[in-house]
Amino acid sequence: MNRLLHLGVGNFHRAHQAWYTEMANRADDDVRWRIQGVSLRSATVRDALRTQDYAYTLSISDAQTTALERIDVIDSMLVAPDDSAAVIAAIASPTVSVVTLTVTEKGYHLANDGSLDLNDPAIVSDLEAQRSGKPPATTIGLLSAGLAQRAGTATALTVLSCDNLVDNGRTLRRAVVAYADAAGLGIINYLDAAVAFPCCMVDRITPATDEALTARVAGTTLPPALPVATERFSEWVIEDRFAGPRPRWELAGAVFTDDVGPFERRKLGMLNGAHSLLAYAGTLAGHTFVHEAIADPALNQAVRQLMNEAAATLPDSVRDGAGTYAGALLDRFANPGLEHRLRQIAMDGSLKLPIRILDTLRARRALGLDSPGCEATLHAWRDFLVDELAAGRPLDDPAAARLTHGDAAGDDVWSLLGAVADRPPP
Repeated sequence: MNRLLHLGVGNFHRAHQAWYTEMANRADDDVRWRIQGVSLRSATVRDALRTQDYAYTLSISDAQTTALERIDVIDSMLVAPDDSAAVIAAIASPTVSVVTLTVTEKGYHLANDGSLDLNDPAIVSDLEAQRSGKPPATTIGLLSAGLAQRAGTATALTVLSCDNLVDNGRTLRRAVVAYADAAGLGIINYLDAAVAFPCCMVDRITPATDEALTARVAGTTLPPALPVATERFSEWVIEDRFAGPRPRWELAGAVFTDDVGPFERRKLGMLNGAHSLLAYAGTLAGHTFVHEAIADPALNQAVRQLMNEAAATLPDSVRDGAGTYAGALLDRFANPGLEHRLRQIAMDGSLKLPIRILDTLRARRALGLDSPGCEATLHAWRDFLVDELAAGRPLDDPAAARLTHGDAAGDDVWSLLGAVADRPPP
């Protein structure tokens, strides 16, 4: 049995990578893969799924129909806060050929330039723990420690980031190298010889599970605990650079390519950028869900403007199809079966907007183009933060302390984003 280890077993993993692995298994009777999950926060998911042998129900919908599927590709789960040594041992295990990650942008502890932030308190704590012989706690620390333990066997491994980061595989590798160097782990030769960090682009809208879905699944014979809702559309573009065996995800529709970059830029600028615009402007307009916000004529027009701006900066290989892609995105956003909450998207703006909006804005400025859609998104974020603070709601953002410091949150927002505007907003 081939094994895959996944760090960060949230809804997106269970709707995307686990689903692809399940579908690949169904299409290939000769080779089956199983997933061992790792929860990085608490035992809640592990404890709930363990009662049903780690199977779960996936609700897949489009604008007209919804189907429920049983997914049972996960066979065990570790909880990092309870036993980090077991997680490190799992990464080091020669039975594991691929480690995948969905830990969100903040799970990488990156500085503004995309390198590992060695001054981040969590990274500092991990380095101090390792120097005293204790296991680390962050994703980067656990992965680095696992690779150091695995280096003794020289077993090949592929580490596949599935998060919305630019050049995510190489970004992850740089973070691991920086951590390993600071911790004195001595794994560079092993990484060069036997470990691959391919890039990939993932795309499948996956909202938080609501009570209605839980109640619906409870009325069936399918696994009732922690169902996941997602859309029928799914995309996975993966750099074809693996160190050893992998699931045949192409049998489930995944695309393997030599260059993920164009697909990554298209998705970050057009889908994720539009999501951020809807999250902030839509919440301010009184909407709750994405499908409500995209039905607002003013917001719909604003999203189209932003998508057009992002499309103009794309490489030739994907620019010609950007119009079709934009139309498909608008249809996906309008799907009422997902009930994707705007506030779920709105969190962590300080990490998301530089990737989703600022990269497009800078590219357009280099071309001498104005970017009213990009600037409107940044203004909407500023206004959203000011509104949250005025209402006494805590900011759901790793930079919350900086964003709430002083009398004018707006000024600090623009400072945090690198003063990308020609002048501060009014």
